Amino acid sequence: MKIKKTHRPARTASTPAPASEPGALRRAVTEAQADAPRRDRPAGQGAGNRGAKPARPAKEGGRRPARDAAPRATGSQQTDPRQTGRPESGSGPQPAGTQRLFFALKVPANLVGPLREAQRKLRGNWRRVDADQLHVTLAYLPAVPADRVDDLKRLGVTLMQDLPPMQVSLRGTGYYPNEGSPRVWFVKVEAEGLPELAQALRDGIHALSLETDEQPFKGHITLARKKGPAPRVPPLTFTHGWQAGGAVLYRSILRKTGPIHETASSFRFRAPLPTTPDPLAPDSAPDTPPAEPAVTDPQ
Repeated sequence: MKIKKTHRPARTASTPAPASEPGALRRAVTEAQADAPRRDRPAGQGAGNRGAKPARPAKEGGRRPARDAAPRATGSQQTDPRQTGRPESGSGPQPAGTQRLFFALKVPANLVGPLREAQRKLRGNWRRVDADQLHVTLAYLPAVPADRVDDLKRLGVTLMQDLPPMQVSLRGTGYYPNEGSPRVWFVKVEAEGLPELAQALRDGIHALSLETDEQPFKGHITLARKKGPAPRVPPLTFTHGWQAGGAVLYRSILRKTGPIHETASSFRFRAPLPTTPDPLAPDSAPDTPPAEPAVTDPQ
């Protein structure tokens, strides 16, 4: 992504570069990693050996020790399909003392009408996503200890405070999976800088030694989920969009009737929009001699 720069006064060495400049999101992640507490990282484990498998215990009497009865929950098993729109591989039990959180762009109210009109075309066992639940997921965290939520709030501020507003555009609808019997119906979204922000958030989450989904980022708004046999809706194309002025950290509380999203924190994109020069404006003033200064009669 090429992020346009705006003219700003020169910064001193102690002033951090805005996150809207190339590579600044990565630097912000590095700063967040340096400042982050390592309360949940085992001693001696660094970011370089994240995911390394522990050594197996030695065999006793020619037999391998019995495995625990309960299977170890993996990131994919804990991933909540309500947020990601990915396969429902099982969200697994919520670990005690943890919360489901996700960073997202909120869909503005003026786009609810066109999206609800598209949802009316659904037939059969499709469950429509409520208007107040429509969003674009940037990063999903299936199990966050309660005492780590403030770390995520600081990460959001670090990465987003110097970003300019994003122009988000709706595109065509799609299904996941696209082959066979789909379970999710969504509309694609695009915005300059959106994939880079999503990746920077995930890098920052890893730097905090917290777990997030490993699915490739694909900007989308989930419109419905299938709960039984249901026909597909023919492809739809939207020409709508909005200017996203910030992002939200949501807390997801699961209910039988669907998830409830509570705002844990919100973040504004505070950098000014890049200015576009007027192509009709002259590059410089015409070459005319300066006007003679006015002479006044002292009397």
